Amino acid sequence: MNVVFLSPNFPEHFHNFCDRLKRLGVNVLGIGDAPYESLDRRCVDALEEYYCLPSLEDYDAVYRAVAHFIHRYGRIDYVESQNEYWLALEARLREDFNVANGLRPRELENVKYKSRMKKFYADAKIPTARYEIVESPEQLRRFLERVGTPVVIKPDNGVGAADSWKIRSCDDLERFWANKRDVTYVAEEYVNGRVETFDGIVNARGEILFATGQVMLVNPLEMANEGSEAVSYTTDVKSTGMYEIGERALKAFNIKGRFFHLEFFRLLKDQPGLGREGEIVGLEVNLRAPGGYIPDKMDYAYDVDVYQIWAESLVFQENRSFPDYRFKYYVAHVGRRPGVNYAHTVDEIRARFGAKLVLEKEPPKALNGTMGSYIFLLRSTSLDELREQYSFILARADA
Repeated sequence: MNVVFLSPNFPEHFHNFCDRLKRLGVNVLGIGDAPYESLDRRCVDALEEYYCLPSLEDYDAVYRAVAHFIHRYGRIDYVESQNEYWLALEARLREDFNVANGLRPRELENVKYKSRMKKFYADAKIPTARYEIVESPEQLRRFLERVGTPVVIKPDNGVGAADSWKIRSCDDLERFWANKRDVTYVAEEYVNGRVETFDGIVNARGEILFATGQVMLVNPLEMANEGSEAVSYTTDVKSTGMYEIGERALKAFNIKGRFFHLEFFRLLKDQPGLGREGEIVGLEVNLRAPGGYIPDKMDYAYDVDVYQIWAESLVFQENRSFPDYRFKYYVAHVGRRPGVNYAHTVDEIRARFGAKLVLEKEPPKALNGTMGSYIFLLRSTSLDELREQYSFILARADA
């Protein structure tokens, strides 16, 4: 089996996807824009061959790289990246090289644009926020009058919370219009809810091989645009009602043969037209592994290897290594912000939590917006313990 993996070096831990494939005897063929000598040794060891390009935005150059691999190794079975930014490139390569597995450009349209997702949520009988495609300031004002403030505006084809705006007033509206990029934006009524996710791996037959979820105690929009600290944790979706909702969404969107990351709101209070407190509202669909270090959080929460499960989903269409996985720990992601005078040092955090602190890291600057400038992953056996952990880490000396 031959798998082309785009940008295997970024984020840095994505070499694990390649490594697990290689362990199963797969030829993993990397294409990236980082010089070979700059690659982490673990990334190099996970690849059969690496093709360096000045830019992956140059489609003709990427096309020639894939053609080179076909000449050397034969037909390509998969094109992957697990990176939302490269989903369209993946799809185009599959189309042009007739790769049997994975989404083609036409299929990607249904999960690429936030406005088009609404129909499929409706098919799954999952409510979503009212919306409009933003075309003029006057039309946007009328939408604000109809649904009230605040309103959230974001690119219809966007990545995460990037370039998202919360409109509370006419001044906010004018500021958005003066700074908007030349792309299509969608405006949505504000949902008073907490973001929760349904994440996992589904095989080519649409069977869920692994599923879990994340609870975002701080909204990603606030993390990215308002400088808030990041706090989230893994949760057992089979005990929260999310599994059944997520399964319906997977079927409505016809998601197969993918790592998936589905985002929802859980309402914090009754909201007319959407539901009652505690009910779930659809947000958006992402057909790639969840961002940041969430795959590692999954591993620590279940004592599994999700990179291995994903590799087995491609090679065997089965979860052979961890078929009886079960939730064992809450795993919190706590992200600090630069320039804040925190009450406790990193050494004090290490001493207090010991083995419960499973990872600490300074993530790449490109990911600081939604992760924090320095992160901690901690295991806990109860939500009370989890609260104590993140409260200690984020306590401020000048509080």
